[in-house]
Amino acid sequence: MKRIVLLIIFGLFLSGVVVAQRIVEVKTNLGAMRFELYDDTPKHRDALIKLAGEGYYDGTLFYRVIENFLIQGGSKSSRNAPPGKRIGYGDPDHTVDDEIRSHYFHQKGALCAPRQPDEVNPFKQSDISQFYIVKGQVFTSGYLDTLELAVNRPIRQEITSQYYTPEIKQKLKELKAAGEAEAFNALLRNVKSDIESRYELHPGKLKFSDAQRQAYTTVGGYPDLDGKYTIFGQCISGFEVIDRIAALKTDENNRPLQDVKIEVNVIE
Repeated sequence: MKRIVLLIIFGLFLSGVVVAQRIVEVKTNLGAMRFELYDDTPKHRDALIKLAGEGYYDGTLFYRVIENFLIQGGSKSSRNAPPGKRIGYGDPDHTVDDEIRSHYFHQKGALCAPRQPDEVNPFKQSDISQFYIVKGQVFTSGYLDTLELAVNRPIRQEITSQYYTPEIKQKLKELKAAGEAEAFNALLRNVKSDIESRYELHPGKLKFSDAQRQAYTTVGGYPDLDGKYTIFGQCISGFEVIDRIAALKTDENNRPLQDVKIEVNVIE
């Protein structure tokens, strides 16, 4: 059992209330990173703290590294794994329910929990025996606009087809031919209003917040993952270590040719 160093650090939480934050340090042979753990993802926070206190992650590797994307480690199968061995299997004994929060996003340095795919894991339970850290890249505002359009256009088209039906089109055609301008405009307004209402409330619609746009166009990140995985912390120091690890040469399985060993310490 490693010694847990106690250090009370205060910060502003999203609600504006001052709370004690939990800090973890991820030490490697390429440097150390520190992460603030979020209090509104308590299942992930507490599970990571428990496993770290037990030394669960110590001696494991950052076994999956993709430049401009992420660095992933912590899997027990990576401990003492010989070169070339395929590693990174999950641990079904260390899963927690998802805590996906819309106000957290995959900016550079986000600390996140991987999980099995939806087809075998429909409830999106996280595998807290591992973690990944976002490296990402810097995007332009135009690229973010394109992402929004690519997601939202099919949604609008689908909703439009549900309300602007052949029957409605025929009715509008008849009203126009009959010179019923008032009835024509009223029906058209109602259809447009229904479409806009459904579109605005659609849960799958993508709209980057000002905070997301600011982060993705400055420090960078990986917006494609937003809303799909639980983010439960953020890097507060050691960004250069993330860059150092992400730049390593890897094999065909994205495992670094140079082992990057992990030790996780909890700082309260």
